[in-house]
Amino acid sequence: MKVKASITLSSTTLRAVDRLAKKGLSRSAIIEAAVLEYLVRSERARRDARDLEIINASADDLNRAMEGVLADQVDL
Repeated sequence: MKVKASITLSSTTLRAVDRLAKKGLSRSAIIEAAVLEYLVRSERARRDARDLEIINASADDLNRAMEGVLADQVDL
């Protein structure tokens, strides 16, 4: 279901949207695609930050384990 919304854009942004709209897409379709892309990127960045926190929390243990593995390879 589509819902009508009123937004305010700079004249520069609106001109850029209108240039794309001349290529066959509506303003609404262009803005919706841009917002969806922003939401996907934001979610990915949030997930990446959470993953990095998990990795950093385990970094010391992981580094110690890798040092052991590398030491074993040197001994071979």
